[in-house]
Amino acid sequence: MKILLVDDHRILLDGLKFLIQSQPGISEVDTADTVEGALAKIRSEIPDLIISDISIPQIGGIAFAQKVKSLYPQIRLIFLSMHDEPYRVKEALATGAEGYVLKKAAHAELLKAIEEVSRGGMFFSMAIQKILIQRMQFPEDERILTDREKEVLTLIFDEFSNKEIGEKLHISERTVETHRKNIYQKTKTNSLVGLLKFAMENNLVGGLS
Repeated sequence: MKILLVDDHRILLDGLKFLIQSQPGISEVDTADTVEGALAKIRSEIPDLIISDISIPQIGGIAFAQKVKSLYPQIRLIFLSMHDEPYRVKEALATGAEGYVLKKAAHAELLKAIEEVSRGGMFFSMAIQKILIQRMQFPEDERILTDREKEVLTLIFDEFSNKEIGEKLHISERTVETHRKNIYQKTKTNSLVGLLKFAMENNLVGGLS
C-alpha cells in the first residue's frame, strides 16, 4: 500500500513517516508539506491512502479532500487533526473521508486507522466516538431507539462488555446482545463507527451548526 502524508509541519511528517513505513503491507510512504505539492505527487503516482492535516494552509484540509475525492474517488483518506469539535467531524465525513484521528491520540490509534481504512472500513479516534455518542439525540417522536437501547448504547461506548452492561442494567447478557442487534438493525449499520456515521449524516448529533 502506498501512503501520502500531507502536513505543513515537517517534524510531524518525518515522525509519521518513520512510524508508518516499518509497518507490514506498507510499500511506500511519501510526504508533502503543501497542497500544491501533494496534488503534484498524486498526479505523478496515485497513492492508495492519504493522511492529511485538516488545518493545512492555503485551501485547507476539507477543500483538499473534496478535490482529491472528486478527481480520484478510489483514494482513501484519513484526517489527522487537533480539533475534536463535532461539526468538524461532520465536515470531514461530508468529503467522503474514511477516518478522523486526533493528533493527541496515541500512535496506536493511527496505525489502527490505517489498518481499518485499508480494509475498506472507517475509523474515528476513541475520544471522538465518545464525544459524538454523548451528543447523540434521537427525536422522541420518531423513537428510533428505545430508552433502554439508548442506555445500552451509552455503556457500549464506555467500553463495557455485554456482561458488564447486563450487571449494571440488571438484565441478562443475552438481552444486552439483543438490544445491540436491534440498535444496528434500526440504524442500518453493523458497527459502532457505522452508527456514528449514521448519526452524523442524519443530524442526530447535537451542536453541529
